[in-house]
Parts: sequence; structure tokens; C-alpha cells
Amino acid sequence: MAMKLVKDYRFIDYITQGYVLVVGLLILFFHRNTVAVWPVLLAAHALVLVGVHYVIKRASLAPENKFFRFLRHFYPILLYTGFYRETGALNQMFIEGVLDPFFIRLEERLFGCQPSLEFMTVLPYRWAAELMYAAYFSYYVMIVGIGLTLFLRDKRAFDHYVSTVSFVFYMCYLTYIFLPVVGPRLFSRDLGGFHLLPDVLPPHVPEIPEPVQSAIFFKIMAIIYDIFESPGAAFPSSHVAVAICTLFFTYKYLKKLRLIHAICVLLLCASTVYGRYHYVVDVIGGALVAAILVPIANWCYNRFGGQSTDKGE
Repeated sequence: MAMKLVKDYRFIDYITQGYVLVVGLLILFFHRNTVAVWPVLLAAHALVLVGVHYVIKRASLAPENKFFRFLRHFYPILLYTGFYRETGALNQMFIEGVLDPFFIRLEERLFGCQPSLEFMTVLPYRWAAELMYAAYFSYYVMIVGIGLTLFLRDKRAFDHYVSTVSFVFYMCYLTYIFLPVVGPRLFSRDLGGFHLLPDVLPPHVPEIPEPVQSAIFFKIMAIIYDIFESPGAAFPSSHVAVAICTLFFTYKYLKKLRLIHAICVLLLCASTVYGRYHYVVDVIGGALVAAILVPIANWCYNRFGGQSTDKGE
């Protein structure tokens, strides 16, 4: 009976449904008094489980239906933002407070300073800010751009792409639930009700220079973070991990874009520190996550990925 229920599942479906189920069980058994809306979240997880299963079955039974065929390919992407935002509501279930003091002391021990504060003071110019914040914004362009290009060229390659990117995202999201780290923006203001005690604050926290604040991409990223940010999702950097993941697919399927994409990824890694979004350790963690998880996801996809139901592919 169980095998019949999942006979149309592919790797992407197993990991998505598995993530929804695991996080739902964590909410059910460990919400305590830290998750005020836990019944709502639990109901949402049940709804997603049923909804995703319905989409999979409908797409299998009626492959000519363009709407369900579209959802079959894109439903994981439609869930990313909700899963990400949810981590901010769940990251106090296992640890009270945030782990930023540990990361701040680690940065000081490794580098003798706080690189996330010093980097911008070295390049306090508008042109540098435009470059760095544009590189940070390019994260969204990478995910959508590489994805759409693959979707239009080869839907099997697109399914491979979504499966691998989703696997990396889900593992990062799980980590955020267990290891809440806000990032260097906590130096200058409270975020999500979290703040740093005086004993971990550096003697002087430099203000963001006016030329930097006047940059167009600085303002764009400020709007995005005001709307979508989830405090406590800094380690490992999913920006770095997923950007490297997209680069893997450029090297595999879009070879003409390799060099420019690689440069963009390197700039993005630097921009996470320049923009005070991440500690250097977060960047290293993101790179390690990609180095470990992308090969695992690639192997799992080849083993359990399944075939596209779209005709003519």
C-alpha cells in the first residue's frame, strides 16, 4: 500500500515530503512554549504534505494538463520562502537565544578582528557598494536565471537542478532550526528580539558610510530583507551554498557561462561579509556544505531521480 502511494515519486518529492514531515514532527514534539503558533504551523505542514502529494498524482494521471505539469516542476521553488521564514519561528525550540557570541569570538580568534565590520571601512565607496550589493542580489538572478534556462532547454536537466538546489536548501533550513545565528547586523541593532551583550561587542562599531547607503542595490537589499528576512539563518550561508550549487550546473550544462558565473559567485561570497550579512565562518560553512551536499544530491538524483512525465523529453 505504501509503495503504491509513492510510486510516482522522484528524489525531489521524497526530500520535500521528508523535510515537511520531519519539521512537522519537530514542531509537534518540541514546540514547548517557544512556538506560539505551533498549531497553525502543524496544520500548514499537513496541508503541504497533502497538497504536494495531490500535485504529484494529478500530474501523473493527466500529463497533458499544463497547470499540473507546471506545478510538478516548480512546486519546490514555490515553497522555499515559506520554509525559510518558518525557521525564524522555530529556532528557539532547542537553543535559547542565539549563537552569535561564539561566532564573534571565533572570528576574533581566527582573524584578530571582525572582518564583517572592517571590510566596508576599507571600501566605503558607492561604486564598491553597488558592486558588492549587486553581487549579493545576483543570488536571486542565479537561482531563477539558471533554472529558467535549463527549463527551456532540457526539462530533465531542470528537474536535476531543482532536486539538488532543494536538497541544499532543506539541509540549511534544518541547520537554522538547531543553530540560530543572526549574523553581523546584530552588531548595530536588535533583530528578531535578539541583541548582543556588551562583553561581546567590539569597542567601536563603524556606521555604514553614507556613500554605501546611497547605493541603489543597498536600498534594494534593505527592502528585501525587511520583508523576507528570518533572523537566525546565518550559519551556514545558504547564499554561498546555493550559489556554488548553481555554479555546478553551469559547469555541467551551460559551459559558455562558466567564467562569468564563477566570478559572480566569488563576488557574492565577498559581498556576504562586506554587506554585514554573514561572518567569514558562515561563508566557509556554506562552501563546505556545497562541497559535501552537491555530490550527495547528485548521486541520489541519479539513483532515485525518476523520469520527467512531460511528453517529447
